[in-house]
Amino acid sequence: MAHRLPAATLLTVLLALAAPLVVVANDPDMLQDICVADYHSLKGPLRLNGFPCKRHQNVTAHDFTSRVLAKPGDAAGSAVGSAVTAANVEVLPGLNTLGVSMARIDLAPRGVNPPHTHPRATEIIFVLQGTLHVGFVTTDSKLFARTLRKGDVFVFPRGLLHFQVNSGHAPAAVISGFNSQLPGTQVVAQSLFGASPPVPSDVLATAFQIDAGLVEAIEAKFPPTM
Repeated sequence: MAHRLPAATLLTVLLALAAPLVVVANDPDMLQDICVADYHSLKGPLRLNGFPCKRHQNVTAHDFTSRVLAKPGDAAGSAVGSAVTAANVEVLPGLNTLGVSMARIDLAPRGVNPPHTHPRATEIIFVLQGTLHVGFVTTDSKLFARTLRKGDVFVFPRGLLHFQVNSGHAPAAVISGFNSQLPGTQVVAQSLFGASPPVPSDVLATAFQIDAGLVEAIEAKFPPTM
């Protein structure tokens, strides 16, 4: 006769089985002290989920440092009034396998960092200067928004749509931290209206409840990113 597990025991077993699924959703754990990204390997046939490691004897302290965030981005020259400068594994090879990265966001007065998502990371921002209105939208369409000032911190949960707006009359800047070496960014407007090949116009027209002519007019502002 089969024995039935008590409900509490069964719940414990199910949670234990589910735990590894939470772990693999993030960047994989490192198996050695360092694994500096070897960009030259990308010229060959080898492809990995990440970057292969340099030979240890070729690693230097230079691989772990960068001044990429020191200079403000050209927010005023952007169509939306913002500029994002990334410090991820693509520009800082020592980040490979460490599961972290940063970015700098500069915003001109009234500039916007348009609605976007980071599919592989949660983001936390620290306001360096200025006044910003920021927020994210949950999957049940609830908006969580705040006005931030110098020294404030705000968190955007992984994968959720979010935005930043410079609500002041002076330039603003924030530093972002991510729990991924390459968090990825999908800007909603660019992804939908600048896709290559393009998303069918009737799909966009129906989704946004606009006519096909307006879809074409919007697409003209978002040339495909190759």
